[in-house]
Amino acid sequence: MMKRLILLFVSVWDLTNMACGQGFDECFEDRTLRLDYIFGGNNRSQQIFFEQAYVLDRWAGRRSRLTEMPLKGNGQIKLSDATTGQLLYVHTFSTLFQEWQVTEEATKVQKAFEASFNVPMPKKPVNVTVTLTDVHDQVVGTLSHAIDPTDILIRPIGPNGIPFRYIWSTDSVPDITRCIDLAIVAEGYTAAQMDKFYGDCQRVVDALFSHEPFTSMKDRFNVVAVAAESQDSGPSIPRLQQWSRTPVGSHYDTFYSNRYLMTQDMHRLYDVLSGVPFEHIIVLVNTDIYGGGGIYNQLLVTTSDNDMFRQVLVHEFGHSYAGLGDEYYYDDGYETMYPTDTEPWEPNLTTKVDFQSKWADMLPDPTGQVGLFEGGGYQSKGVFRPAQECRMKVNEVENFCPVCSRAIIRITDFYTSH
Repeated sequence: MMKRLILLFVSVWDLTNMACGQGFDECFEDRTLRLDYIFGGNNRSQQIFFEQAYVLDRWAGRRSRLTEMPLKGNGQIKLSDATTGQLLYVHTFSTLFQEWQVTEEATKVQKAFEASFNVPMPKKPVNVTVTLTDVHDQVVGTLSHAIDPTDILIRPIGPNGIPFRYIWSTDSVPDITRCIDLAIVAEGYTAAQMDKFYGDCQRVVDALFSHEPFTSMKDRFNVVAVAAESQDSGPSIPRLQQWSRTPVGSHYDTFYSNRYLMTQDMHRLYDVLSGVPFEHIIVLVNTDIYGGGGIYNQLLVTTSDNDMFRQVLVHEFGHSYAGLGDEYYYDDGYETMYPTDTEPWEPNLTTKVDFQSKWADMLPDPTGQVGLFEGGGYQSKGVFRPAQECRMKVNEVENFCPVCSRAIIRITDFYTSH
């Protein structure tokens, strides 16, 4: 009797864990499922609402290590087999909504923010679970819902007519299955300024790949320029009562911070990108005014003509692509973003709660480049960074420190390993 029970248990385990053979082709089609959500709440609560599903041709994301998380982020979206419960795919991210939750405004009003995610199109019904966590790494918002790939209300999206061209690829025909696909979206460029946009995109490529470790890994990227026309030239600047009609509605003064240039219109941004294979997004704003922002696995917004263009671009890409945290600090934050009882998920910050998972293996460093320096994550006390100075700390420093460089290499390997 015991032997039969053991055999039955093994059979159930096999069914649950081997249903798709852990392979992309067994579980997914070469198509993209776009899932749109609304995240809402205030400083105390978070709610998640599913809005719409779309399907697009081709899948530009990773095809291996589908259930691994290179970084935890502040949220996760998971696809599981509806019959067996087997985990099929995981994507991690952070959001503008969660940044807003630690502002003073979030104590006074409830607001809603858009979010869109691309996942591979499943061959069979799946359960989708979206989870949001707070600064203590506690789950504070969860939504689960079913997706049946035969659902007649999953709307197909094809090319939208917006021109695009590749600025960089190692192949004459870009291989989206092998490389990381980075899309640059025009914002604040009129039809007459598109030659300038393509030139500015080349400057983005030149700036990004002039920094190690990106220089050595240039052949792992494709970069495509998406020429979305604006009705007005230049950005929106609310403090000047200047509102421009642009494709994705970006503006300065996000969270009432003059230099924080960002968009909340994620659904519009994904509409602009329909028909373009992409994994990471740069919104390039046609202006010389300092500003920008980067959110892990969401987007990077930066300006085209500011004197600090190169430095800001590379710094913000560290956020949006590699999940690196800010290493500068001050004492006037409204709320602590990195409490001392929680280890940050960012690879270049630590509260020493779990320092062994960070850069402890790189110490002691005989070159003196790597250490444990207090001050980081906007806090002068309780948060530690790996270098005295780094590209993630000040604009005047050209290079990433060894810890940040290793983090960039690791996440690039994660996306491109087969």
